[in-house]
Amino acid sequence: MSPVTFRKFSFAAGFATALLAYALPADAQGIGLLRDTETEEMLKSYEAPLARAAGLDPNSVKTHLVGDPSLNAFAMQPANIFICAGMLLWLRTPNELIGVMAHETGHISGAHLTRGSFGAKKAMIPMLASLVIGLGAMLAGAGELGMVMMGLGQAVAEAQFATFTRVQESSADQIAAKLLLATRQSPMGMYNTFRRFAQADAMRAVYNRPDRFGSSHPVGQDRVFDLNQKVEASPYREVQDSPQALNTFQMVQAKLAGFVLPVKDALTRYPVSDTSATARYARSFTYMRQPNFQKALAEITSLIDEEPNNPYFYEVRGQIQVSMAKPGLALADYQKAVNLRPNAPQLRLALAGAQLATENPALAEDALKNLKAAILVEDDDIFTWYQTAQAYSALKNVPMADLSTAELWYNAGDMRRALVFATRARGKLTQGGADWERAQDIIGAAGPLASQQRG
Repeated sequence: MSPVTFRKFSFAAGFATALLAYALPADAQGIGLLRDTETEEMLKSYEAPLARAAGLDPNSVKTHLVGDPSLNAFAMQPANIFICAGMLLWLRTPNELIGVMAHETGHISGAHLTRGSFGAKKAMIPMLASLVIGLGAMLAGAGELGMVMMGLGQAVAEAQFATFTRVQESSADQIAAKLLLATRQSPMGMYNTFRRFAQADAMRAVYNRPDRFGSSHPVGQDRVFDLNQKVEASPYREVQDSPQALNTFQMVQAKLAGFVLPVKDALTRYPVSDTSATARYARSFTYMRQPNFQKALAEITSLIDEEPNNPYFYEVRGQIQVSMAKPGLALADYQKAVNLRPNAPQLRLALAGAQLATENPALAEDALKNLKAAILVEDDDIFTWYQTAQAYSALKNVPMADLSTAELWYNAGDMRRALVFATRARGKLTQGGADWERAQDIIGAAGPLASQQRG
């Protein structure tokens, strides 16, 4: 896929937004992640019962929102589930999204992520063998025969790996059906999602005539047929999403549409004539991006008036005020959001960012307290460490600014820079103290990896 990264924050100003985006480091290079507390809490509430039913620790399975318009979801080692923005916007109900997540949880619980690498290596054998034979033939003067042999080996490898992955996809479907049964949830959402995909595949087949056996996923109609019996046998097939769950899902969709869709498309999906809460929520983001801040403020303030205890509405209004280069005005709204959700690290990060953006030295200490509270929940968030370094710099604490920068680069996967800043910090911190020990730990861990990266 071709990820689209939406950067809606300013390193110069030092503030965060409701939907924060950056590139995921290390083992998922190039994936543009969107951070949003409201969305993440919804995804976590969907995943936790599925993980427990699969015998997994719910806290070990991480769900991520990817800023990509494709209809895609995937799992990565060790236990990460990624939902693309395009997929979330395309789905119609919470149950459909839960079905997609159950399928990806099936890949994790079925150890498909580990077996996939084995399957890829196994598929390489015929390709490498044909490469050796083909090169030998070419060196012997039979150039055309050598090219044929190499092409044949590649085709065999691709077919072998496609068969392997089709089996895994079917297995994940079956596991997903069991997880939905165990959690007393309807399999209809997953069934309807696959049926819609099958219909789209059928339309494409009229023109493209895809290779049935070259696909790494089961052909749509086959997938629907395989699940039909599971659906019919489930005593929970008629269970519907609760009104509250449906409202949360639709509000998240509205926020995402207003944030990632082209302005024209977002206003088409949520026209001015639509005065529902979801439409006003979407337009508050769309107007902010135009930018038309007065309209954005009017939309979100109308929602706050109707639902004064919704922390995410205050967060959005704070974000609009920061976008207007008025971070001081955003402080009360961000503080209200934190008061309503004190354990949400991204809300703490947004408040700290606004405090630092005021460039008022008197607020730097409060910003640091919020950042430390965020780190207690998420100690691997890159932007939180960046803001922490900024806070220490504002407080003239250079050793801790260096240590925070070392944490930033360590979590970003840049071991060379992590080593440089950790070494600087260690030389200025009190030897034997907790911070000095942390600098020492980073040096010990980053040193060998930095050498590998240079190599």
